[in-house]
Amino acid sequence: MRPLRVGVLGCAGIAVRRVLPALAAGPATELVAVASRDAGKAARTAAPYGCAAVTGYRGLLERADVEAVYVPLPAALHADWVERALLSGRHVLAEKPLTTTAARTAEITALAAARGLVVMENIMFLQHPVHRRVLELLAGGRIGELRCFEAAFAVPPLPVDDIRYQAGLGGGALLDMGVYPLRAAQLFLGADTAVLGADLRHDPERGVEVAGSALLRARGGVTAQLAFGMEHSYRSCYALWGSAGRIQVDRAFTPPADHRPVVRVERPDGVEEITLEPYDQCAATVRRFAEAARGRRPADAAAGDAVSLAELVDSVRRVARG
Repeated sequence: MRPLRVGVLGCAGIAVRRVLPALAAGPATELVAVASRDAGKAARTAAPYGCAAVTGYRGLLERADVEAVYVPLPAALHADWVERALLSGRHVLAEKPLTTTAARTAEITALAAARGLVVMENIMFLQHPVHRRVLELLAGGRIGELRCFEAAFAVPPLPVDDIRYQAGLGGGALLDMGVYPLRAAQLFLGADTAVLGADLRHDPERGVEVAGSALLRARGGVTAQLAFGMEHSYRSCYALWGSAGRIQVDRAFTPPADHRPVVRVERPDGVEEITLEPYDQCAATVRRFAEAARGRRPADAAAGDAVSLAELVDSVRRVARG
């Protein structure tokens, strides 16, 4: 498969730390250009990879050598630039959330489908095999019938100028941290989960929520208890509690590539710890995107998942306000 030629709109931290190295390493992708509104920043970011530095996002979309675009811009800018990239004929990998509302996410995914393009929301943990192993254990009856799902993702306070404290840029804990436990709940309970209760704690000075929790209910009465925030000690975990045992995974959502995941299975007859090999979920996400763009993997399911997650996020907001 010929490498997919990718250009990058923006120089966000996640792009510099994780995604640009994965795009450059290939072999499914080739990093051809990095764009920033700041010419110096574009040059510094592009230099380690020997790729083009572009001043301004529009200029990158005018390049003939760019087949696909990665968008790590602030959340509030995603919809417009993802839409522009699709209208220019490029496939798009965008950081989560794909957009800040379910209605806009549905519009974007419909546009991609109409133009025969791939749009993929970058929720990397979904590519990690540890979660497939948990699904296999659950399907195999290792903890009996599932009764409850618990998940948390939280980080310590961020620098005061971090964009996640800026309401105008789509900041806040729900869109940045909350989507992890919400998407995990959908993975294990199904997409038709309903929000029974929710709370969002706002910082009145910044105008964004800094913490939150939600109670969900899935078909058959299985519940999910979720927590997230950015004023906590670090936590990234989930657990499935069944009629005959419990499964727990720590460092579940953003493990480094050299991390060896451990699936802890607790049953009345003892505890088993299943250790998996390290896995680079960022590289796997980039590879999956390239394969979808080349028509070697279906993209419709991922687009539907993005809409379903956005609807769940909107519901958490609505219930918390109500």
